[in-house]
Amino acid sequence: MFVTYALYSAIFDKIYIGYTSDLIDRFHSHNRFANKGYTTKFRPWIVVHVEFFDTKAQAMASEKQLKSRQGRLFIRKQIQILGSYPSADGHRFESCSRY
Repeated sequence: MFVTYALYSAIFDKIYIGYTSDLIDRFHSHNRFANKGYTTKFRPWIVVHVEFFDTKAQAMASEKQLKSRQGRLFIRKQIQILGSYPSADGHRFESCSRY
């Protein structure tokens, strides 16, 4: 099974889109284990969208679509929706802009 996912850094107002066969491990890599790369600069990340697929090709096609203008607009809408609901600990998810 493969997963296409979108991460969001509220502190920096950045989105990262990728795919993997192990979402938990990949998420920890983005937030803790990696020492270099794009995602290390904008920690912490939260998962804002996931899609599950049977094949790598399907996940890659979904990743490509999410990276398009329309896909990024969809992810931004997901972030807005998340910001309107309290989390399990009672706090609201806050999206913010650096500027």
